[in-house]
This record gives sequence, C-alpha cells and structure tokens, in this order.
Amino acid sequence: MLYPNKMTAQIDGDFVVFLIGARVNRWWKVHKWLPVARAMPRMIKELQVHPELGLLGADGWFGRTTIMVQYWRSLDHLMAYAHGKHRQHLPAWQAFSNKIGDGGDVGIWHETFMVKAGNYECVYGGMPRFGLAAANQVEHVPAVGRLASARGRMTAREAETEQAA
Repeated sequence: MLYPNKMTAQIDGDFVVFLIGARVNRWWKVHKWLPVARAMPRMIKELQVHPELGLLGADGWFGRTTIMVQYWRSLDHLMAYAHGKHRQHLPAWQAFSNKIGDGGDVGIWHETFMVKAGNYECVYGGMPRFGLAAANQVEHVPAVGRLASARGRMTAREAETEQAA
C-alpha cells in the first residue's frame, strides 16, 4: 500500500541496525560466490519463521556489491543468532571460511549500530512501508505536528518521557 502523505516510524526501546553484504570480485568464479548468494535467503526465511529470534525486518539490494539492512530487537538477539549452533548462519559462515576464506574472490562485510530508544528519526513520503517502518513491533504514524520535522521527530520521544515522569 502506498502512503501519499509523510509518515514516520516509532519503536519502543533500544534496537540494532545491522548492515550486511558481499561483493563479488571475480565473477567467473561462480563456485565461490554462488554459495554465498544462496545462504542469505535461507537465513532470512529461518528468521521470519521464528520471530522470537529477534529480527524485526530486513530489506536487500543486489548487484556486484550487495547490501541488506536488518533491524534487530537487541544486540543479544543478533549475537545469539550469529553463534547459534542449530541455526543457518554458523554453518554458512564456517563453510565460507573453509572454502573461500581470505582469497579475495568474494568479499563480505557487516556493520552494527546500536540505537538507543528515541535516538533516531525517519520520514517516508509517497512510499509504501519501507525500512524501519516496515519492521515488526514498529508503529507507522503520520508525520504531522511535532513529528513533521526531523528535529521534532528526534525530540518527540524525549518530550513524551518527560511528560510521563
């Protein structure tokens, strides 16, 4: 569904933004990059089937360099999944390390950002639910009044907390 007016997203509590991706450096070595390309969909499917693992949402873009933006409930959830012996990630990571390693045929990367409650802002105009607004446990609300400006969105949660005290 397309939302023609400006919207924003609100989430209670801290959360984690995790960026992950890969870069194919040698296209002709299909046997090196294809297993990497096949691993992520299995992981995302597992995480969608088991919301208790903490993934709130994910969006991906694909080309020579790929990026997936993931939203997690907490760093503990992300780390537990990454190191879970009976989950999809650890065997995929071990296979990558053993078969591809540091040869440079395929590059992989990630960045992790811990976001404290209320220390974020976002706006979407003429968009379907996207990014943080498309994640689970997130309220998608009109960006009006105090929420109409970036500064207002950044301070809205602070004002709500002060009023509740």
